[in-house]
Amino acid sequence: MREELKKILKENSLEYYENALEAENKGDYNTSVTLFFKTIGSLADLYILIYEEKIPSNHAERFRLLENKHREIYSMLDRDFSFYQDSYKAKLNKETSRLLKNDAKKLFGILKINI
Repeated sequence: MREELKKILKENSLEYYENALEAENKGDYNTSVTLFFKTIGSLADLYILIYEEKIPSNHAERFRLLENKHREIYSMLDRDFSFYQDSYKAKLNKETSRLLKNDAKKLFGILKINI
């Protein structure tokens, strides 16, 4: 079960990331930011599953687990979450998209997943 969940989280992360790149290339930055954040969220869940042997059931639990034990990843997720929330009510730009893309790349690297 755990290995299957790890596989699903990895595959979902890669799918979100690929679609985020396509949206970014089209200039659809709200979409790319949303998808890069979903990438980051899935990768954070994978990280938690690997190192804490559990999967968070929601954003609050994910943040709490990372804040207490994995500050670097928590800081990244905490900063990026506000951009994700802004995607509902603001027009986001290329710089914001690139910031989240770079954070997703960092997490892929930490987890040793080739993109």
